[in-house]
Amino acid sequence: MSLSCTSLSVTRGKRSVLSGIDFTLEPGELVCLVGANGAGKSSLIRCLDGLWRPVEGEVSIDGARLTSLSRPQVARRIAYVPQASGETMALSVQEMVALGRSPHRAEDTAKRRSQKVEAALVRFDLKGMETRAFDELSGGERQRVLLARAFVQEAGYLLLDEPTSALDLHHQLEALLIVREMVDELQVGALIAIHDLSAAARFADRLVLMEQGRIRAAGPWREVLTPEHLRGAFGIKASVGEIDGLPFVVPVAQA
Repeated sequence: MSLSCTSLSVTRGKRSVLSGIDFTLEPGELVCLVGANGAGKSSLIRCLDGLWRPVEGEVSIDGARLTSLSRPQVARRIAYVPQASGETMALSVQEMVALGRSPHRAEDTAKRRSQKVEAALVRFDLKGMETRAFDELSGGERQRVLLARAFVQEAGYLLLDEPTSALDLHHQLEALLIVREMVDELQVGALIAIHDLSAAARFADRLVLMEQGRIRAAGPWREVLTPEHLRGAFGIKASVGEIDGLPFVVPVAQA
């Protein structure tokens, strides 16, 4: 049981965006994708969700080739949260969250769907906003709605592309804590593309550091966030350590 890719290579136009990627996400683990802008983090997530087709290699989920599944079948297995800035829809907050139940339409009752949506609205601090138009929300509010939509989808795997980028500090922490709880309590597998290295080190079971469409390093944060890797992937010198058991990464100079 896993979501994985083997020898995955992707081009967009004439440009190679991923090259020879081997990756596996297991149920019950949280993995953070880190790397500079353009390193390939979002590209890998889109391929794992089947939105982009590779030119080489393949993606499989729980032993089945992703290309053999219909989009509804994929949606029952994978919940994808894009960056909020890329999506606008003329729906209310409640309607947007309820879309997450679409893969379960055949077995859902109206009561069950309503209960799931209500629980998500509460969990993501969206109560009182149910009738507001999604198009009229701030970037941070939209991102919370998209996270709530993924939550009610009840998929086995979560793919989150910069889910905290538009959130304030309170909601950044809240969102990552909720994802961590879902991984631990429900044994879902979660993959998060994120720029905040300190948060990645704190919440992830392992990190995958990408550089120019390839995986530069993978493993526990202490093995990945080394001076050599940070200099090579980001072009920086950084202070890396722990305070009260919580990891931190602070850029101090350009390399």
